[in-house]
Order: sequence, then C-alpha cells, then structure tokens
Amino acid sequence: MEDFSEEQCSEQTPEPLLGSLDIFLFSLIAGLLIYWFFFRKKPEPVPEMKTQQIRETSFIEKMKKTNRNVVVFYGSQTGTAEEFANRLAKDAQRYGMKGMPTDPEEYDMSELSRLKEIPNSMAVFCMATYGEGDPTDNAQEFYDWMQGTDDDLAGVNFAVFGLGNKTYEHFNATGKYTDKRLAELGGNRVFDLGLGDDDSNLEEDFISWKEQFWPAVCEFFGVEATGEDSSIRQFELVVHNDINMNEVYTGEMGRLKSFQTQKPPFDSKNPFLATVTGNRKLNEGGNRHLMHIELDITDSKIRYDSGDHVAVYPTNDAAVVNRIGERLGVDLDTVISLKNLDEESNKKHPFPCPTTYRTALTHYLDINNTPRTNVLFELAQYASDPQEQENMRKMASASPEGKALYHSWVLDSERNILAILEDLPSLNPPIDHLCELLPRLQARYYSIASSSKVYPTSIHICAVVIEYTTKTERVFKGVATNWLKNKEVTDNGHKHTVPMYVRRSQFRLPFKPSNPIIMIGPGTGIAPFMGFIQERAWQKEQGKEVGETILYFGCRHKNEDFLYQQELEEFERAGVLTQLNVAFSRDQEHKIYVQHLLKKNKEQLWKLIHSNNAHIYVCGDARNMARDVHTAFYEIAEEVGGLTHTQAVDYFKKLMTKGRYSQDVWS
Repeated sequence: MEDFSEEQCSEQTPEPLLGSLDIFLFSLIAGLLIYWFFFRKKPEPVPEMKTQQIRETSFIEKMKKTNRNVVVFYGSQTGTAEEFANRLAKDAQRYGMKGMPTDPEEYDMSELSRLKEIPNSMAVFCMATYGEGDPTDNAQEFYDWMQGTDDDLAGVNFAVFGLGNKTYEHFNATGKYTDKRLAELGGNRVFDLGLGDDDSNLEEDFISWKEQFWPAVCEFFGVEATGEDSSIRQFELVVHNDINMNEVYTGEMGRLKSFQTQKPPFDSKNPFLATVTGNRKLNEGGNRHLMHIELDITDSKIRYDSGDHVAVYPTNDAAVVNRIGERLGVDLDTVISLKNLDEESNKKHPFPCPTTYRTALTHYLDINNTPRTNVLFELAQYASDPQEQENMRKMASASPEGKALYHSWVLDSERNILAILEDLPSLNPPIDHLCELLPRLQARYYSIASSSKVYPTSIHICAVVIEYTTKTERVFKGVATNWLKNKEVTDNGHKHTVPMYVRRSQFRLPFKPSNPIIMIGPGTGIAPFMGFIQERAWQKEQGKEVGETILYFGCRHKNEDFLYQQELEEFERAGVLTQLNVAFSRDQEHKIYVQHLLKKNKEQLWKLIHSNNAHIYVCGDARNMARDVHTAFYEIAEEVGGLTHTQAVDYFKKLMTKGRYSQDVWS
C-alpha cells in the first residue's frame, strides 16, 4: 500500500477553506488515524490452510467430539487394508470401545502425540506394502512424517497389522517400518506386529492376529467383551420411490454425471472415458486369448511415460448380476441409498448413492471374488437351516476346523457370492445387507504397452483373458479381461469406452539413451518393453546415440503365443533391438525358460552390467519367474564375476538402490 501524508489528506478537503480551529481538529484526527494505521498491534496472519486444518484435519478433536477411543488408520492401495480397518473399528463395539476407521491422508498425522489426551485410547494401523517396499499412495505423507519427526509418542498406545506378499523381496516393509518407528518414538506397543501374506492366505493371517489382538487389548485396558457377537449394521437402507433419475448414480466414481461432462484432471475419483480404437487377438493358436487393446486419450490432457500403469474400472458380468437378483427375489432397478448410521463418519455411504441395486452390483461391488470370513459371519443369521448357519459361523471362526472348511469350501472351490447363495438354499439375506458387506470393485492396473513419444494420444494394453473351470464345475471369468475382450471396435457408430486414469511408476528407461538395457519379460510381461523399444526407436530417429537394447521374451509355442512377433522382428531388422532372445518353453522335450537363456549368454551380460552400466528390467510373474531370473543373475555374478553368493546378492541389491535393476511384477 502507498504511504500517505497529512498534506495529501488535506488536499481532499472541500472548498471553501476551513477555519483554523477546523484545520486543527482535522489535523488531529488525521494524525490519530495515521498513528493507528502504522503503529497499531497487528494480529499474526493466520494462513487459510491452518484454519482449515484445525477445522477439518484434527482426528483428535473428532475423536473427542464423537466419543471415540480407538482410531484405526489404513494405508490401502486396493481396498483390503481399508476393509480390515473397518472390521477392527466395528469389532471395538464388542469390547465396549468406540472405533473410527481413518484415512491418514485426510488428517494431520503430527497430532498423533496428542492421542494420550483421550483416556484408554489406542491407534491401530493396517498398513499395506505396495510396489518395491513402498507405502501406499494414501499413506505416503504419514510415512514421510514418520521418517522426519522426532515427536515424543510416550503414552500413545498402538498396534500394527501389515499386509504384504512374500513373493516380493520387501515383504511387508511398510508394516514393519511403522511398527518399528512408532516404538522408537516412544509409543507403547499394545500387541505384536501382525504380518499378513497375500501369497498364502491374507484373510486367515488377519483372523488369527485379530483373535489374539482383542484379548490382549482387553487385558491391557482392563475391559471385557460385552458378549455381543451378533451382527452390527453400519448402514441403514433408504428406498427412493419418487426421485429425479438425474440425481441417481449410474456408475460414476465421484462426481455425479462426471461421465456425461468430463472435466480434467483425471484420476482414481474422476476417470476419463477413453474410446476403444483397437482390439485384436495376439496369439495364433492355443486355448488362451491374448489381446492388444488401444485406448484413445485425445483431449484428455493425460500424459504418460513408458513404464507407467493404466488403471481401468471394469464392470461385472450382467448375467451374474441378474442371477443374484433372481436368487434373492428382488427388483434390481429399485433406487436406494445406504446411509451411515454414524452421522459423524466421513464415509456417508459404502458406494456412491443414491443408485440402484443393479448399478451397485455392476459397477461398485466385488461379486466375483471369494467373500471374506466376516461376510459369511454376518450373513449366517439369514440361513434358516441350522446346519448351514453353523457351517457359515464355523468358517468365520479362528478354529483349525473352521479355517480348514473355509479354505476347502470357499477358497479352493473358488465360490463367489452367487455360488454360495446357490449352494446354501436356506440362505436368504436382505440384498441391502449383502451390498453393505461386499467389498468395492477395484480398478485393474496394466503396464502400458506403448510410448507416448510415438503414441501421444493413445495408450496400449496387453493382457491375457482369464477363464477356466473351478472345482465346482463353474466357469470362472476374470472381470476386467473378459469385459475388455468384449469391447470390440465396430462400424455401426457405437463406440465402446473404458473409464481409466494413469498411475505413475518408477519403471523408467535410463536418463541417458546410450546406456544399454536388458529387458526380461515373458508372456504379457512384454507389455512395458513394447513402449521401451518404441521409445528407443524414436530416440534413434532423433539422432541420439542409443545403447544396446536386448530383450529376453518367453512363451509356450512359437506358432501360438509369440506376442508381437512381427513388430519385434521388424525392430530387430531395423537395428533398434540389438538382440531378440526367445524361450519357447514347450516346443521341445525339456522346458526352456528365460533364465536358461540368460545363463547361456552370461559372459556378455556380465560385461554389460559390470563394465557398461547396463540397466536391467524384469516384468511379469513375481512368484516364479522374477525369483528365477534373480537367481540366474546371482549365478552369473558368481561364475563370471568371481563373487561369492553373499557378494552377488549384495551387488544386485546395490543395483536396485541405484535404479539399475527395476521390477514390475505381480503374483
């Protein structure tokens, strides 16, 4: 603001000129005003964000206001950790406590030290590990806070359950770190760290941990179970008999009508509807269907890099949805809302409401996977046959017999909710309670099979259609791959669309194109390498010096499932792909896999890695292939580099740390 003087003020005095007394009084008032303006005690500026944080992001104040003493934080990428957190918060009621499931991204986690202000309080953390030992997206800020803080957490009671997968090298890294770090900061561990393994039986691991966790909590706080083992509803049903259909959700993830009026930026809560412009079968023969899909992202402002993932939101099979409706005898087109009975909860509905049962079962709920034990426990009350009811409750228990029954009858037999309803004729749950209990249908992630340098307005997907017969003689169909398979490009004017967004990845080409790259990707693991090779070709066209580009690909038969054979051979002829090594596992008596070809070329590979700064990339199956490739590299380092096994392991760990050994694997 400009400075202003008495003279400037007096310039604006009205004509005629004032008398001396008037001028004196005027000058006095002006002087006082100037003094007040410059020398008054100015209040400290309060940043808008701070006010907002006090109002919205204090989980401590919310707990006090709503009389909660157990906060259950979740770091969740696919919804499982969130589901477990909801179950623990719900369980708290059975022990005379009040739980609050909480997304750490929505709150100021530096308030954790204040938890001791609430008597008999506790924080539970359900923390999934994602990628290469990373925290989930919604737990990243909390993880960063833990790393940087020196807050004193003395008097803060906590427990941690980690969700991981043993096929990955950094098994449960986030859960382990959270447990260790909270204790280092002085937190009081109420119960031992639980480690769930998705490669084995995550649900069983959680149940076993939970069965011991609650008695430990009771002992710690001196409380007892209330004996209420009955079902506790979290949502109430509201039926809308007279509603404007423009106010009803039809599959949108966040904003109502977001599919009709698309507005960037596009993300998990606001996916872009991409038109399918390509859909072709890649394999020549065999009983599988491997496909190449192209999605048009023109005008979306979506950017991607080679190695990123595309997330797609599939819909369930309409025939399965109809059969559930028929089995339960309901009109699926009834418009409903499920409203949280806890008015203070941030989660007002389990899925976007108001909507129809048909939309919920088609777009929002997972009806294809085997239901978890808590679903069986809650639904058991609706079985009129005592034996069926007893078996359902038994499967939800932590007893060895119950676990064995759940394992054989549900997991091994791959019974989804429809199969359970069909095989338990006396089970007739209200459809609204079923919708409350089923987990959300999650987005599916695919490694992008194109380069944005070559295809700036298109994203390519390479996937295998999942379809097989289960032990109960039912046909299991993968939700997303069968849905994508049917998105054919037609000439009749109807355009198929796919709700999608891009998720960034650390799977990146070297900064210097001159660095050699070694890519290992059998089956659909070839996907990101199609993008890498396209980009190396583009770099070459730009006149850049491009290093050796080596691919190790594997499939069953050369004449059946050699994916992208023509393109790869063309890249090889053009000198972009300096080496194309293919293992056809079943074209000869002894099976040959990519790791065998790696060992065959061990001298050349060791030279590239050890002397020429080569970057290694592995994509595909985590359980066997990635592990076997790892072992092959250890053996190469030992046999050619003269390293001991311990040195070899350490050598490749350092390459990973430097970003020269990258994996994009799944199990």
